Amino acid sequence: MALLYGRGGLMVRSELVEALSAEHPHLEREQLEIAVKSFLETIAKHLADGGRVELRGFGAFETRARRGRVARNPKNGHPVAVSAKRAVHFKPGKAIRERLRE
Repeated sequence: MALLYGRGGLMVRSELVEALSAEHPHLEREQLEIAVKSFLETIAKHLADGGRVELRGFGAFETRARRGRVARNPKNGHPVAVSAKRAVHFKPGKAIRERLRE
């Protein structure tokens, strides 16, 4: 796939759609935008519902609970309460790990 890297190695959604459009010129750009947006929204909704998303060959997304804690404000050193929350965790699949070693 032809990847478009702008912004110092960061690929944003519009660049992903552009790369897919270049790779598949027979598909309309608007259709690709809808597909990418729908794909990402579906993953986000499933994670928000407490699910796990596994894409074989790419990796798995899941949420993990983080306990509340007391942190420090870096400007003045005063303690700040940070509430408990869920955070997204990504575990890369075997194919991605192998490509990163190249």
